[in-house]
Amino acid sequence: MLLTSTQHALLKSPVSSSFSPSCRFRMSSAGPALPPLPDNRIVVGCGSVTLDFLAAVATYPKPDDKTRSTSSKVQGGGNAGNALTCASRLGLQPRLISKVADDSQGKGILEELEADAVDSSFIVVSDGGNSPFTYIIVDDETKTRTCIHTPGYPPMIPDDLTESKLLAAVDGARLVYFDGRLHDTALVIAQEATRRGIPILIDAERKREGLDDLLGLSSYAICSAKFPQSWTGAPSVTSALVSMLIKLPNLKFVVVTLGEDGCIMLERSNENGLTEEVDVEEILVALKYKIDTKTTLPTCVASSEVKLHAKGIGTVGGRLLLGTAEKIPPSELVDSTGAGDSFIGAILYALCTNMPPEKMLPFASQVAGINCRALGARTGLPRRSDPRLTSFLV
Repeated sequence: MLLTSTQHALLKSPVSSSFSPSCRFRMSSAGPALPPLPDNRIVVGCGSVTLDFLAAVATYPKPDDKTRSTSSKVQGGGNAGNALTCASRLGLQPRLISKVADDSQGKGILEELEADAVDSSFIVVSDGGNSPFTYIIVDDETKTRTCIHTPGYPPMIPDDLTESKLLAAVDGARLVYFDGRLHDTALVIAQEATRRGIPILIDAERKREGLDDLLGLSSYAICSAKFPQSWTGAPSVTSALVSMLIKLPNLKFVVVTLGEDGCIMLERSNENGLTEEVDVEEILVALKYKIDTKTTLPTCVASSEVKLHAKGIGTVGGRLLLGTAEKIPPSELVDSTGAGDSFIGAILYALCTNMPPEKMLPFASQVAGINCRALGARTGLPRRSDPRLTSFLV
């Protein structure tokens, strides 16, 4: 592909930046001490918790087939439960707001969260009903998973969370996180967080009832691959990210996760003083040429701060960052269940520790990659002391 003169200029830009953990690891092989954790590392999450029944099979069965599992596991799940478990293992102090029933599944969900130091005291336990659960079939051949979810009953409503519980939950919080579910209750929490000036991170997995209200109050958004274009109607991912920052003035950044293709982040900056205007699609092409394709570890490249223009949409001041995913050998890839949740858990940690975006994206991708090496959403979640994370933290 031939580069335009603008793209050549972007490649040579002295203020663009990159992060390569493999280089840092070689320089710090003596085993440097990890940086201290921040004093305030309380994060509050509201969303789903479930019990996952996982079965791996050699190949996905056809209708009326019978097959045997190659491995199986029963463990806690749910987007919010997974993300906060990840955050806890990385050293944060998470509090979870959700709802389960007083059945054996609910008891198991709570016990597992507590074992991972996730504060479950704000989880509502209903008399009767059923706790949410999910059957997950993992295909060893295609490395895909199929989920069959049964919602909990009765569902959580705002009245389940008393005012005293709400105030206690957000008291002293550094961040508030929503997975897009339990939207009525989440909105009450978001409004209280906004009154207190607590930043909000939203997981925009797909269009959901009430999600727009939460997006409007959020400082950070992590999106699935299809969400930005679905929500904005923009013709490309990058133009959709520009559209999101224009439509959502409170957003400081938006990230779209792309699985094995890594992630793209658009970070807002003040347009005052920015004179250069560049088409966002041209910036993406230029960044792809700067990626180190030889390393297997996640890396990140970033543009300089410019006015990013998306044709037919508008212009926003900021910079574009392109992150890669870890290149996991096929023999080590087990299950992608919860990969997005672990990515978000790592982003929560990065925000609490003021990690710059160039380090944040590779770090979150590395955490997600490590988690894909075991069956289930939580089995492979690393702890902060995991040597595979050292080069991303020092």
